[in-house]
Amino acid sequence: MRDTTITEVTEAERDTRRAMWRGFRGKCPNCGSGPLLRGYLKVRDHCPVCREDLSHQRADDGPAYLTILIVGHLMAPLLMFVFETWRPEPLVLFTTFSVGTIALSLYLLPRLKGGMVGLQWAKRMHGFGDED
Repeated sequence: MRDTTITEVTEAERDTRRAMWRGFRGKCPNCGSGPLLRGYLKVRDHCPVCREDLSHQRADDGPAYLTILIVGHLMAPLLMFVFETWRPEPLVLFTTFSVGTIALSLYLLPRLKGGMVGLQWAKRMHGFGDED
């Protein structure tokens, strides 16, 4: 029978998928119940529920790049499909897709930031590890 070391147990506890999903939902990647964000994009210094230190996060421009990538890959084919299928007036097409693009971007940005913080926490990046 193999003995499990403490590092293996704590590594198993930090499930990447679960941490990213919790972050995507705007919750603490550690406990899953405390709020991750203070405001629209500002990450809290620590979780008010489990006291996990979140000040180490370095999401920076990653969520913005991912938002642009996802929104662009969704809206460009949809724009072509709508244009080729129904041929709407240019002003209607522009207005509809501008509003849709902005709304989708504003919806995804804080969620992708939370997911990225969850990924950093799960992978022990940027000071999230136990070795201090």
